[in-house]
Amino acid sequence: MENKPQSRVKNEETVEALVEKFNKAKTVVLTDQSGLSVALSSDLKKKLRAVDAESLVAKNTLFKIASKRTGHSIPDEALEGPTAALFAYGDEISPIKELTVFAKTTDKPKIKVGFLGTELLSPERITQLAKLPSKEVLRGKVVGGLYSPLYGMVGVLNANLRNLVYTINAIKDQKSNA
Repeated sequence: MENKPQSRVKNEETVEALVEKFNKAKTVVLTDQSGLSVALSSDLKKKLRAVDAESLVAKNTLFKIASKRTGHSIPDEALEGPTAALFAYGDEISPIKELTVFAKTTDKPKIKVGFLGTELLSPERITQLAKLPSKEVLRGKVVGGLYSPLYGMVGVLNANLRNLVYTINAIKDQKSNA
């Protein structure tokens, strides 16, 4: 049995963990971590955990190996400089919103590329997705759209009944006055 160097074993374990995260995540966003302090990085991680997502820093070569195994083809230019990956497990959009809001307020991290499923997304497309309303807001709009015709019909039917009652009352008043 061959003895592998400890660093190689650690890299293999990291690749396996990344493969698992790529497979589990609904959305993946790669960012440039240049100049992001430990405090800001910790703050971002805390905000991402609140929306069922996580951020992980790894070597670019390990990201490349893991992404190839999972069908995500990362362009070579996206794997330059220090890279972190955001893995969104629940809602696809909420973690992207958190990341873009954080990036606007701190000017870091810079978005490189992303994936929705295995579809490659440009930084511009990721920013557009971040502007979408949340799932809850969209569900509310759909439910409201479904119920508004029903409320309208109830109003029309009630108006007819109300008019009938007014007419009967008017006839009754006329007969009692006569």
